Amino acid sequence: MSSIEQFGHGGDVWTAADAFGVSSEAFLDFSANINPLGPPPVVAERLQQAVESIVNYPDPGHREMKAALSAKLQVSEERIVIGNGAAECMALLLLAFQPRTVGVIAPCFSEYETLSRQFGADVITAVGQEEEGFLAAEEQLHQLMEETDLVFIGHPNNPTGLVYDRERLERAARMAEKTNTLLVADEAFIDFLPQEEKVSLLPVLHRYERLIIIRSLTKFYAIPGLRLGYAVAHSELIARMIAKQVTWSVNGLALAAGEALLTDKHYDDYVRATRELIVTERFWLRDRLAGLGIKTWPSEANFLLCRAPAPWTAKGLQEALGRKGILIRNCDMYTGLTAGDFRIAIKNRTLNERLAISVQAVLH
Repeated sequence: MSSIEQFGHGGDVWTAADAFGVSSEAFLDFSANINPLGPPPVVAERLQQAVESIVNYPDPGHREMKAALSAKLQVSEERIVIGNGAAECMALLLLAFQPRTVGVIAPCFSEYETLSRQFGADVITAVGQEEEGFLAAEEQLHQLMEETDLVFIGHPNNPTGLVYDRERLERAARMAEKTNTLLVADEAFIDFLPQEEKVSLLPVLHRYERLIIIRSLTKFYAIPGLRLGYAVAHSELIARMIAKQVTWSVNGLALAAGEALLTDKHYDDYVRATRELIVTERFWLRDRLAGLGIKTWPSEANFLLCRAPAPWTAKGLQEALGRKGILIRNCDMYTGLTAGDFRIAIKNRTLNERLAISVQAVLH
């Protein structure tokens, strides 16, 4: 059987359907890290209204969306670029600055290396120590700065869900200034953290001219099919990224959804409900999995990195659960991880319970 992750990501229910003989619509998908609450109701309402506008081109300047995001983040519009998902923002970085060498800290989001190589860069990998939750030691970060033109760092990191303390990242940002390296903080999952403002680099971004923050709107707001993300940085860096962006790369429906959720009067309620659910269910699921002999790491995001008990492998567990209509993310291809490692998203209690029962049935 070919890898379910043949495209390098979770959420590929179509490949899983071919492999396991289950319809793509029938899967309970724990392989993609999407908000279990689903999109805020205002998104569907706005999309229904926006359907009539598909006869028009979307705004190439993303003006309304950018204005709403600027107000929400308290960052000037000149420091924001809207992208067709966070992945486009990463591609724009590589296009705009053409780094010869890119540094990554394994295990990490596969797109850092994939995109870098697609755009002609060599990749230098530093592997985080397991006993440190796979986070990079300060010396590793500094060495990457000295050896590369651009460094990607997940914050929270995917697939571990762990975060760095902001002081360590600020020291790295200061180092980046000295070595003339671009430090890219991928904060795609930071919205899920109750302490977001204390750990995000956004409040201190203005201090660093070589720091770029990338965020996704698709995970937290459960709109991955629309593709929407953004980057925030010094205005000169943003201008260079925008200069490489394909006109109309962000479609009108995605922009409409973004504008709606950012100006939604129930925004704070949705954020609060999401964070409370994720914290509660993450603790519950870690405890339940521990009782089944499965090791988990202390994630702060909406997913868990897990290790199956021997002699089980992640691939074997994925196949067994797949035949039951449940999809998990096999992580054995991540540098620094083992054949037993897999990742699961956090969902609501009913679905988490279904996962736990199914895992128990398979293992025992």
